[in-house]
Amino acid sequence: MYRRGNYSSGDDFVLEYGELRFTFNERDFRERCEQAARKLSFLDGTVMEDEAEDLINLVVNGEVTDPASALGEHVNEYWAQLAGPSDRSLVHWLRRLIFRGAWLDQRVKEGELDVRFDDGSHGFVYVQPDRGGEPIELAPEPSWNSVAYVRR
Repeated sequence: MYRRGNYSSGDDFVLEYGELRFTFNERDFRERCEQAARKLSFLDGTVMEDEAEDLINLVVNGEVTDPASALGEHVNEYWAQLAGPSDRSLVHWLRRLIFRGAWLDQRVKEGELDVRFDDGSHGFVYVQPDRGGEPIELAPEPSWNSVAYVRR
């Protein structure tokens, strides 16, 4: 039986699901939080230090109790639209995308997947080398564009 390895870039943050335990250094986790928020159309552009603090608190704690920035205040103002049922909440999807990205990166590291540039979508896709480079399909993510944070 093959046992897959766990993703690790440091020991500052931990995400666990079943038997999988992924650990992240602070920079890696921050970048993954920002990337996930952009993919969900909740953020656009660069993230300031205080905004990153609130975003990380949202991902880790599931809420922003003491906002350090306008982003944290925005989250609290629109909480009813962001919370929703657990499988439809912004927090759930942020965590899911962070975990999924680390899982995919670990599969690349272990040689199960490769990354290829797709001319059609102008982006990168994960492909299965043992299946002739067939791209894997990732579940589509919802959009939070209607309640996106925009710095004023």
